[in-house]
Amino acid sequence: MAKNVTARIRNRQIVSRLHAGDEHAIAAAYNQAGDKYEAYADGDLQDPNSFQGQYAYGDRRIWAVLDDKLRTLCSKGARSIRILDLGCGPGTWLCRLVTRAWALGFTSITARGIDIADEQVRRAQTRSRNLAALGGVSLDFEIGDICTRLPEADESIDLCVCLYGVLNHIPRDRLPRVLAEVARVTCGDFVTAVRAVGSTPTIFVDAVEEARWFWYDRRASRLEAELQNGRRISFDFRLFGAAELKALAAAYFELKDLRGLDLFHGRFAGDRRWNPPSSVVSAQFAGELERLEELYCRDAEFVDHATHLLLEAAPRKRGAAVDNPKMTCVNSTLRLRLSDRCAHAASASPPEARDVNRQP
Repeated sequence: MAKNVTARIRNRQIVSRLHAGDEHAIAAAYNQAGDKYEAYADGDLQDPNSFQGQYAYGDRRIWAVLDDKLRTLCSKGARSIRILDLGCGPGTWLCRLVTRAWALGFTSITARGIDIADEQVRRAQTRSRNLAALGGVSLDFEIGDICTRLPEADESIDLCVCLYGVLNHIPRDRLPRVLAEVARVTCGDFVTAVRAVGSTPTIFVDAVEEARWFWYDRRASRLEAELQNGRRISFDFRLFGAAELKALAAAYFELKDLRGLDLFHGRFAGDRRWNPPSSVVSAQFAGELERLEELYCRDAEFVDHATHLLLEAAPRKRGAAVDNPKMTCVNSTLRLRLSDRCAHAASASPPEARDVNRQP
């Protein structure tokens, strides 16, 4: 058992916890969330492709990226595809990908999702039965830890995804091993989304308003919360800055894009429990938010204030040299969309914090 003790003071009481094998605490938190987690994270359970949940804008942007990956493979004549979803949860995203690949005409689809939360894996297995029964489709959801060696062969995965906070739960010292393993098994693209350091508060397993209280120890990267039903959760997670995420990934991947997701939409989203129907944003206002998102999503002054960071990358070719992030940009397609003021400010910052933008 780990000897470290996390303590906090609330209402003059000290709450202490010895925590061993934090993966068990994480799995328990998501298991106990049950169906509420899926509704919170993915929106309408009856129509998972409607993208109407709390993170609808980010969902739509991620789906546009993933759909483009599938279309690109299809346009190149590929008729078989292998997909890996790390931290698959209830299986929503992998089911979306398999459904789309089938619609695009892929005749051989091999897809596997793994997660440490066994109850969420069982939900994924149940919801995917019809898809798994389709001819040419091999779809499996398994209980597993992404910090261990993956069973996939070298360069066997066409598309690997790891979405919405999975990497936030991985201890800092384990992240290089995880990313190295992803790079080993992937021959195509890797797409991941992580919670950003400047994002609004979250308790991960449910909407933040479902917490009576929560407390995040930034130094220890640990969250404690008590939900409205009296259940307490306590587990590790850490927030990422764009420069840190880029530096971690650059050792194993060629970066294609790094952008912020939801800088503005979430701040203006209405809440039916509070806002009247008349407060729904107009199409003109929504269009302006979209314009601002595209304008600032790769801006070094703004990117860390997004809800999530979205990274697209491809494994480095074996034997390829790793660029020194202090001397060069990670990828020639990255660009800075900075005003003169921002450009001047960026020039005084460490080089690794400056090149997070992509040429169109």
